[in-house]
Amino acid sequence: MGDYSKALSYSERAQDILQRMLPAIDPHLATSYNNIASVYDNMGEYSKALLFYEKALEIQRKTLPSNHPNLATSYNNIACVYDNMIDYSKSLSYFERALDIWQRALPPTHPHLATPYNNIAGVYNKIREYPKALSFHEKA
Repeated sequence: MGDYSKALSYSERAQDILQRMLPAIDPHLATSYNNIASVYDNMGEYSKALLFYEKALEIQRKTLPSNHPNLATSYNNIACVYDNMIDYSKSLSYFERALDIWQRALPPTHPHLATPYNNIAGVYNKIREYPKALSFHEKA
């Protein structure tokens, strides 16, 4: 379990194939970039993860409507990396962007909203803003 080098190798091979076959802003490339980023994230190579998550986000911004849930997922992924890098201001900013999209795309009581609320609460807890953390935990 956790054979990240093999996962990275396969993901990079798939990326190479897709880049030869598809236009530069095809959504499938964004998915592939996200896959590579996820492997780097799991390996603790956060700078590389961030690079690939941002490439995916760039494609998604060009190809998806501004309230598409995939954009929110990308913002959430980037926020998680910044959180792991202990850059809480950037993490919070990206978590808030994700929440904004999910709030526009989903009904107010949708269970998926619990994720960004908990993520934001976690950041506030880490920076010792406990009343804000509690507020977001309660929303979750």
